[in-house]
Amino acid sequence: MADGHALNQREPTFTITQVAERTGLSPDTLRYYERAGLIERVGRTTGNQRRYAAADLAWLEFLLKLRETGMSIADMQRFARLRATGDATVADRLAMLRGHRAELAERIRSLRRNAAALDHKIRHYEELLAEQQETEHS
Repeated sequence: MADGHALNQREPTFTITQVAERTGLSPDTLRYYERAGLIERVGRTTGNQRRYAAADLAWLEFLLKLRETGMSIADMQRFARLRATGDATVADRLAMLRGHRAELAERIRSLRRNAAALDHKIRHYEELLAEQQETEHS
């Protein structure tokens, strides 16, 4: 197949609508991911309809994890290009993921500090409210 990867006729494939339902991405976003190079060109039927393989779904799920953890589209594109290049880029991909994981760990620590500050302020206002209610009932 000239456009996209060849479809293995024995492997189940999924329409863009099915993939959208499974991933929560819209069909437009799935097409954008393909144009942006985040996913390789998807296999097509003889009617030129996209058919996603299980491997495409697994890759999309990983991309969603990268996005949900704050990786930029540019870095996701870089990672996808490295992945498409093959095993020679394993060290580079590992370095990218380690760096992203370190940034994520720092954001988590920051969020925990901020949550603790919010908890402290919530307790303060709960105490003030309890004191006001005691005063009103005295």
